Amino acid sequence: MTKGIVKGIIANLVLVEVDGPVSQNEICYIDLKGVKLMAEVIKILGKIAYSQVFESTRGLKPGDKVEFTEHMLEVKLGPGMLSKNYDGLQNDLNKMSGVYLTRGEYTDPLDEESSWDFKPLAKVGDKVTGGDWLGEVPESWIAHKIMLPFTMTGQYVIKSITPAGHHKISDEIAIVTDEDGKDHVITMVQRWPVKIPIRAYVDKPRPYRLMETGVRTIDTLNPIVEGGTGFIPGPFGCGKTVLQHSISKNADADLIIVAACGERANEVVELFVEFPELDDPRTGRKLMERTIIICNTSNMPVAAREASVYTAMTIAEYYRSMGLKVLLLADSTSRWAQALREMSNRMEELPGPDAFPMDLPAIVSNFYSRAGYVNLSNGATGSITFIGTVSPAGGNLKEPVTESTKKAARCFYALSQDRADSKRYPAVDPIDSYSKYLEYDEVQEYLNKHISPTWVDEVTHTKDILLRGKESYDQINILGDDGVPLAYHEKFRKSELIDRIILQQDGFDRIDQSTPMNRQRYMLEFILDICDTDFVFESFEEVQPYFVHLENLCKQMNYAEFEGSDFNRFKAEVAQIVAERRAK
Repeated sequence: MTKGIVKGIIANLVLVEVDGPVSQNEICYIDLKGVKLMAEVIKILGKIAYSQVFESTRGLKPGDKVEFTEHMLEVKLGPGMLSKNYDGLQNDLNKMSGVYLTRGEYTDPLDEESSWDFKPLAKVGDKVTGGDWLGEVPESWIAHKIMLPFTMTGQYVIKSITPAGHHKISDEIAIVTDEDGKDHVITMVQRWPVKIPIRAYVDKPRPYRLMETGVRTIDTLNPIVEGGTGFIPGPFGCGKTVLQHSISKNADADLIIVAACGERANEVVELFVEFPELDDPRTGRKLMERTIIICNTSNMPVAAREASVYTAMTIAEYYRSMGLKVLLLADSTSRWAQALREMSNRMEELPGPDAFPMDLPAIVSNFYSRAGYVNLSNGATGSITFIGTVSPAGGNLKEPVTESTKKAARCFYALSQDRADSKRYPAVDPIDSYSKYLEYDEVQEYLNKHISPTWVDEVTHTKDILLRGKESYDQINILGDDGVPLAYHEKFRKSELIDRIILQQDGFDRIDQSTPMNRQRYMLEFILDICDTDFVFESFEEVQPYFVHLENLCKQMNYAEFEGSDFNRFKAEVAQIVAERRAK
């Protein structure tokens, strides 16, 4: 095993002189007065290994000893990860002692003593390869598949498999024989390096199936698909975290993974406090029962913040290999990019725009590409839908992290400071935001088949009304109310009707906080019928009060039980006042 000694220290970048071979991304432990500090090799020059330390390096000095492990940064995968709070190194935060994290304290992410009710799915004589299902155990309400380790990529034959019964995760589950006749003992646990994608699938087709989030401005206007990618950029205080929480609560996903990769401590505390209290609308139980939280706050070392997104993605890939729909949320990837910038600067690499690494777009793109919809070898499908947030300084959406992410993600949900200031929540700008999935033929076919035969055309028409309304509003602001034709006022108020009824949503209302697609379709078609109506007004003074009255009635429809008595009563009122103004 290779050893080394510390030669230099630059914040949490440590230069180590080695006495043998080391590998890129290899893990080493630095001895600080008996405390082992974990570090990762990120660059090798001759006999010097540049290592980023996942802990504070205070007290380290040249001459301290280092041991290399011949392993990359890995996660431990197996039953028992649901409902857990991990840090970026997959330490179980609930097992840690004291109020503050202690340097060198690493905890087991899984419970070695728990017993699991194992049920075999494969039989003796079956040919298997890495990722194939051998059995399953119930984990919360999920059937957690026990798979042949992903590292075993060849062809294996099952020699023996344990019958149904209760077992610990370290117990022997099966024995498989490789092509050379060598036997391998399989348990419920396996390890995988976080920076290498898990490819235990047959193929990865282009995603096409709509993933409902319950958020109208997303589902109706700019939908994300199951296995798709999106991101939410916006200034501080515009509701990025709140929107992610709303999506996590209502999205059509089997499993939620939240990566708090460098957020402020108060937001992380809210995450820990609120999620265990949230009710899951899908199961009627607590949302935390199908949630995993990966947490690193902004005051932690940059290496730990960088590791958290990779740890979260690897765990998501593990569950995707079980045929599950996984929703991965990262808040905020700007902190991850800043960690990359800090390490790049410390290694004196050539800086790119705003001192970010030159290869930032490639790093972001490679990470986003790990999400996706996959076909497994047994005919099942799994998916990772990834939505990240970006916190551009001053709300500048032209800065490098936002621009790099736009190239990688298919959905762009731009949060607007103006919309947030005017309390239009979610504050997603309907003009700047987009979903490239609407351009996919297979997505258009799916939407038209499962929602409405003319759904894509209706969405395009809605966006056109919003754009014409914004243009009219700009003209009214410049020329004054009486300086533009009456039609400009009508166009603007129709766009406002769509904005207030379709795009805005009350996250505190029991009914309005999440809208199923059948109701979204009904309301959009209902509002478009109004917008396509020709009205008769004598002057511009009549337009605003008329449409405000319409908006109030339609808003009450949003708060009423769908197609209930109140809903139908407000609908009849709307139909009546529309008929009174309709052009003959």
